[in-house]
Amino acid sequence: MTQKIIALVDGSTYSTSVCDHAAWVAGRTGAPVELLHVLGRREGPQTQDLSGAIRLGARTALLEELADIDAQRSKLMAQRGRAILEDAHAILIRDGVAEITTRLRHGDIVETVAEAGTDAAMILIGKRGEAADFAKGHLGSNLERIVRASPLPVLVASRAFKPIAKVLLAYDGGVSARKAVDHIARDPLFAGLTVHLVTVGSASPDLTKRLDEAATRLQGAGLSVQTAAIQGQPETVLGRTVESDGFDMVVMGAYGHSRIRSLIIGSTTTEMIRSCKVPVLLIR
Repeated sequence: MTQKIIALVDGSTYSTSVCDHAAWVAGRTGAPVELLHVLGRREGPQTQDLSGAIRLGARTALLEELADIDAQRSKLMAQRGRAILEDAHAILIRDGVAEITTRLRHGDIVETVAEAGTDAAMILIGKRGEAADFAKGHLGSNLERIVRASPLPVLVASRAFKPIAKVLLAYDGGVSARKAVDHIARDPLFAGLTVHLVTVGSASPDLTKRLDEAATRLQGAGLSVQTAAIQGQPETVLGRTVESDGFDMVVMGAYGHSRIRSLIIGSTTTEMIRSCKVPVLLIR
Protein backbone atom coordinates (compact mmCIF):
# COMPACT_ATOMS: atom_id res chain seq x y z
CA MET A 1 0.00 0.00 0.00
CA THR A 2 1.36 3.42 -0.98
CA GLN A 3 1.99 5.67 2.00
CA LYS A 4 -0.17 8.77 2.19
CA ILE A 5 0.74 12.45 1.98
CA ILE A 6 -0.44 14.64 4.84
CA ALA A 7 -1.41 18.13 3.67
CA LEU A 8 -1.94 20.66 6.46
CA VAL A 9 -4.54 23.31 5.61
CA ASP A 10 -5.50 26.20 7.87
CA GLY A 11 -7.34 28.75 5.76
CA SER A 12 -4.22 30.87 5.22
CA THR A 13 -3.19 32.23 1.84
CA TYR A 14 -0.83 29.24 1.52
CA SER A 15 -3.53 26.58 1.81
CA THR A 16 -4.39 26.56 -1.91
CA SER A 17 -0.72 26.17 -2.75
CA VAL A 18 -0.39 23.33 -0.24
CA CYS A 19 -3.23 21.55 -2.05
CA ASP A 20 -1.70 22.15 -5.48
CA HIS A 21 1.69 20.84 -4.32
CA ALA A 22 -0.01 17.82 -2.76
CA ALA A 23 -1.75 17.12 -6.06
CA TRP A 24 1.60 17.32 -7.87
CA VAL A 25 3.18 14.84 -5.46
CA ALA A 26 0.19 12.52 -5.66
CA GLY A 27 0.19 12.63 -9.45
CA ARG A 28 3.85 11.62 -9.66
CA THR A 29 3.88 9.01 -6.89
CA GLY A 30 0.34 7.62 -6.80
CA ALA A 31 0.09 8.43 -3.11
CA PRO A 32 -3.27 9.20 -1.50
CA VAL A 33 -3.69 12.59 0.15
CA GLU A 34 -4.99 13.19 3.65
CA LEU A 35 -6.13 16.74 4.30
CA LEU A 36 -5.64 17.66 7.95
CA HIS A 37 -6.97 20.69 9.80
CA VAL A 38 -6.11 21.01 13.47
CA LEU A 39 -8.11 23.10 15.90
CA GLY A 40 -5.59 24.36 18.43
CA ARG A 41 -6.23 24.21 22.13
CA ARG A 42 -7.02 27.91 22.22
CA GLU A 43 -9.85 27.24 19.73
CA GLY A 44 -11.48 24.70 21.99
CA PRO A 45 -13.56 25.16 25.11
CA GLN A 46 -12.13 27.73 27.51
CA THR A 47 -11.65 26.88 31.17
CA GLN A 48 -10.60 30.30 32.45
CA ASP A 49 -12.94 31.81 35.04
CA LEU A 50 -13.77 35.28 33.71
CA SER A 51 -16.32 36.13 36.39
CA GLY A 52 -13.83 37.75 38.74
CA ALA A 53 -15.17 38.56 42.19
CA ILE A 54 -18.84 38.62 41.20
CA ARG A 55 -21.08 36.90 43.72
CA LEU A 56 -24.60 35.54 44.18
CA GLY A 57 -27.02 35.25 41.25
CA ALA A 58 -25.14 37.66 39.00
CA ARG A 59 -22.08 35.43 39.11
CA THR A 60 -24.08 32.31 38.22
CA ALA A 61 -25.81 34.08 35.34
CA LEU A 62 -22.54 35.40 33.97
CA LEU A 63 -20.86 32.01 34.16
CA GLU A 64 -23.75 30.46 32.27
CA GLU A 65 -23.58 33.16 29.61
CA LEU A 66 -19.80 32.76 29.24
CA ALA A 67 -20.24 29.00 28.93
CA ASP A 68 -22.83 29.50 26.18
CA ILE A 69 -20.55 31.91 24.30
CA ASP A 70 -17.65 29.50 24.66
CA ALA A 71 -19.68 26.57 23.35
CA GLN A 72 -20.90 28.63 20.39
CA ARG A 73 -17.38 29.75 19.56
CA SER A 74 -16.11 26.18 19.68
CA LYS A 75 -18.95 25.09 17.40
CA LEU A 76 -18.20 27.88 14.93
CA MET A 77 -14.49 27.01 14.83
CA ALA A 78 -15.35 23.38 14.07
CA GLN A 79 -17.72 24.49 11.29
CA ARG A 80 -15.01 26.72 9.89
CA GLY A 81 -12.54 23.83 10.00
CA ARG A 82 -14.93 21.59 8.06
CA ALA A 83 -15.43 24.36 5.48
CA ILE A 84 -11.66 24.70 5.04
CA LEU A 85 -11.39 20.94 4.47
CA GLU A 86 -14.26 20.99 1.98
CA ASP A 87 -12.61 23.78 -0.01
CA ALA A 88 -9.28 21.94 0.02
CA HIS A 89 -10.97 18.72 -1.08
CA ALA A 90 -12.51 20.56 -4.03
CA ILE A 91 -9.09 21.88 -5.09
CA LEU A 92 -7.61 18.37 -5.06
CA ILE A 93 -10.54 17.04 -7.08
CA ARG A 94 -9.98 19.85 -9.59
CA ASP A 95 -6.30 18.93 -9.74
CA GLY A 96 -7.15 15.31 -10.57
CA VAL A 97 -6.45 13.57 -7.26
CA ALA A 98 -8.62 10.49 -6.89
CA GLU A 99 -7.89 9.22 -3.39
CA ILE A 100 -8.53 11.88 -0.73
CA THR A 101 -9.45 11.74 2.94
CA THR A 102 -10.14 14.61 5.31
CA ARG A 103 -9.51 14.82 9.04
CA LEU A 104 -10.55 17.49 11.54
CA ARG A 105 -8.78 17.18 14.87
CA HIS A 106 -8.50 19.17 18.08
CA GLY A 107 -5.28 19.47 20.05
CA ASP A 108 -1.60 20.23 19.63
CA ILE A 109 -0.61 20.26 15.96
CA VAL A 110 2.73 18.48 16.45
CA GLU A 111 1.14 15.68 18.46
CA THR A 112 -1.68 15.38 15.93
CA VAL A 113 0.69 15.24 12.96
CA ALA A 114 2.80 12.61 14.74
CA GLU A 115 -0.30 10.46 15.26
CA ALA A 116 -1.48 10.91 11.67
CA GLY A 117 1.99 10.37 10.24
CA THR A 118 2.55 6.79 11.32
CA ASP A 119 1.64 5.59 7.81
CA ALA A 120 2.68 8.71 5.88
CA ALA A 121 5.54 9.39 3.49
CA MET A 122 5.56 13.19 3.58
CA ILE A 123 4.09 16.25 5.29
CA LEU A 124 3.12 19.34 3.31
CA ILE A 125 2.75 22.68 5.04
CA GLY A 126 2.69 26.33 4.04
CA LYS A 127 5.63 28.60 4.79
CA ARG A 128 3.42 30.70 7.03
CA GLY A 129 0.09 30.16 8.72
CA GLU A 130 -2.77 32.51 9.43
CA ALA A 131 -1.08 34.09 12.44
CA ALA A 132 2.35 34.72 10.87
CA ASP A 133 3.61 38.25 10.43
CA PHE A 134 4.05 38.71 6.68
CA ALA A 135 5.49 42.19 7.05
CA LYS A 136 8.39 40.89 9.15
CA GLY A 137 8.88 37.75 7.07
CA HIS A 138 8.42 35.43 10.03
CA LEU A 139 8.07 31.72 9.43
CA GLY A 140 5.06 30.03 10.91
CA SER A 141 5.76 28.70 14.40
CA ASN A 142 3.95 25.46 13.56
CA LEU A 143 6.29 24.92 10.60
CA GLU A 144 9.37 25.20 12.80
CA ARG A 145 7.90 22.91 15.46
CA ILE A 146 6.91 20.27 12.92
CA VAL A 147 10.31 20.30 11.21
CA ARG A 148 12.03 19.87 14.58
CA ALA A 149 9.76 17.02 15.67
CA SER A 150 8.87 15.00 12.59
CA PRO A 151 11.10 12.26 11.18
CA LEU A 152 9.24 12.53 7.87
CA PRO A 153 10.29 14.68 4.91
CA VAL A 154 8.54 18.06 5.10
CA LEU A 155 7.65 19.88 1.89
CA VAL A 156 7.24 23.60 2.54
CA ALA A 157 4.96 24.99 -0.14
CA SER A 158 5.73 28.28 -1.82
CA ARG A 159 3.01 30.90 -2.04
CA ALA A 160 1.88 29.68 -5.46
CA PHE A 161 2.50 26.40 -7.27
CA LYS A 162 4.29 26.25 -10.60
CA PRO A 163 5.47 23.19 -12.57
CA ILE A 164 8.65 21.64 -11.18
CA ALA A 165 11.41 20.37 -13.45
CA LYS A 166 14.73 21.69 -12.10
CA VAL A 167 15.82 20.89 -8.54
CA LEU A 168 18.66 22.31 -6.47
CA LEU A 169 20.01 19.93 -3.83
CA ALA A 170 22.01 21.91 -1.27
CA TYR A 171 24.86 19.61 -0.28
CA ASP A 172 27.28 20.10 2.60
CA GLY A 173 28.45 16.52 3.02
CA GLY A 174 26.63 16.14 6.34
CA VAL A 175 24.36 13.32 7.44
CA SER A 176 21.15 15.14 6.51
CA ALA A 177 22.51 16.00 3.06
CA ARG A 178 23.51 12.39 2.39
CA LYS A 179 20.05 11.26 3.49
CA ALA A 180 18.57 13.78 1.04
CA VAL A 181 20.59 12.21 -1.78
CA ASP A 182 19.33 8.74 -0.86
CA HIS A 183 15.77 10.02 -0.66
CA ILE A 184 15.90 11.60 -4.11
CA ALA A 185 17.44 8.46 -5.59
CA ARG A 186 14.61 6.28 -4.23
CA ASP A 187 11.59 8.56 -4.59
CA PRO A 188 9.59 8.37 -7.85
CA LEU A 189 8.69 12.01 -7.23
CA PHE A 190 12.02 13.00 -8.81
CA ALA A 191 11.95 10.69 -11.83
CA GLY A 192 12.68 12.69 -14.97
CA LEU A 193 13.68 15.85 -13.11
CA THR A 194 17.07 17.53 -13.42
CA VAL A 195 19.00 17.64 -10.15
CA HIS A 196 21.85 20.08 -9.47
CA LEU A 197 24.10 19.17 -6.54
CA VAL A 198 25.36 22.48 -5.21
CA THR A 199 27.86 23.06 -2.40
CA VAL A 200 28.96 26.41 -1.05
CA GLY A 201 32.61 27.32 -0.63
CA SER A 202 35.85 25.77 -1.81
CA ALA A 203 35.30 22.04 -1.91
CA SER A 204 37.88 20.13 0.11
CA PRO A 205 39.17 16.83 -1.31
CA ASP A 206 36.88 14.98 1.10
CA LEU A 207 33.82 17.04 0.16
CA THR A 208 34.65 16.72 -3.56
CA LYS A 209 34.79 12.96 -3.12
CA ARG A 210 31.44 12.95 -1.34
CA LEU A 211 29.94 15.21 -4.00
CA ASP A 212 31.11 12.84 -6.75
CA GLU A 213 29.75 9.86 -4.82
CA ALA A 214 26.40 11.64 -4.42
CA ALA A 215 26.27 12.41 -8.14
CA THR A 216 27.06 8.79 -8.98
CA ARG A 217 24.31 7.62 -6.64
CA LEU A 218 21.75 9.85 -8.34
CA GLN A 219 22.92 9.00 -11.84
CA GLY A 220 22.64 5.32 -10.93
CA ALA A 221 18.97 5.99 -10.17
CA GLY A 222 18.52 7.32 -13.70
CA LEU A 223 18.51 11.02 -12.88
CA SER A 224 20.15 13.81 -14.84
CA VAL A 225 22.70 15.34 -12.47
CA GLN A 226 25.03 18.34 -12.47
CA THR A 227 27.40 19.47 -9.71
CA ALA A 228 28.71 22.91 -8.78
CA ALA A 229 30.59 24.72 -6.01
CA ILE A 230 29.65 28.36 -5.47
CA GLN A 231 31.26 31.00 -3.29
CA GLY A 232 29.65 33.09 -0.56
CA GLN A 233 27.58 32.79 2.59
CA PRO A 234 25.18 29.83 2.32
CA GLU A 235 22.31 31.84 3.82
CA THR A 236 22.36 34.30 0.89
CA VAL A 237 24.17 32.77 -2.08
CA LEU A 238 21.91 29.71 -2.32
CA GLY A 239 18.79 31.88 -2.46
CA ARG A 240 20.30 34.05 -5.17
CA THR A 241 21.29 30.97 -7.17
CA VAL A 242 17.77 29.58 -6.98
CA GLU A 243 16.36 32.78 -8.44
CA SER A 244 19.08 33.56 -11.01
CA ASP A 245 19.32 30.01 -12.38
CA GLY A 246 15.60 29.33 -12.46
CA PHE A 247 15.30 26.44 -10.03
CA ASP A 248 11.80 25.17 -9.28
CA MET A 249 12.50 23.41 -5.97
CA VAL A 250 15.15 23.19 -3.27
CA VAL A 251 15.96 19.98 -1.42
CA MET A 252 18.17 20.11 1.64
CA GLY A 253 18.87 18.49 4.97
CA ALA A 254 16.89 20.05 7.78
CA TYR A 255 20.15 20.51 9.67
CA GLY A 256 23.73 21.17 8.71
CA HIS A 257 26.19 18.75 10.25
CA SER A 258 27.35 21.31 12.81
CA ARG A 259 23.92 22.35 14.11
CA ILE A 260 22.41 21.48 17.48
CA ARG A 261 19.60 19.33 16.21
CA SER A 262 17.48 19.26 19.35
CA LEU A 263 17.25 23.03 19.66
CA ILE A 264 17.04 24.82 16.31
CA ILE A 265 16.60 24.33 12.63
CA GLY A 266 19.92 25.02 10.93
CA SER A 267 20.31 28.71 10.16
CA THR A 268 20.90 28.08 6.45
CA THR A 269 17.71 26.00 6.31
CA THR A 270 15.68 28.68 8.05
CA GLU A 271 16.95 31.40 5.74
CA MET A 272 16.30 29.30 2.63
CA ILE A 273 12.70 28.73 3.65
CA ARG A 274 12.25 32.40 4.46
CA SER A 275 13.82 33.81 1.29
CA CYS A 276 13.08 31.27 -1.45
CA LYS A 277 10.05 31.72 -3.67
CA VAL A 278 10.05 28.03 -4.55
CA PRO A 279 9.04 25.00 -2.47
CA VAL A 280 11.66 23.57 -0.11
CA LEU A 281 11.79 19.88 0.75
CA LEU A 282 13.48 19.22 4.10
CA ILE A 283 14.97 15.82 4.84
CA ARG A 284 15.81 14.70 8.37
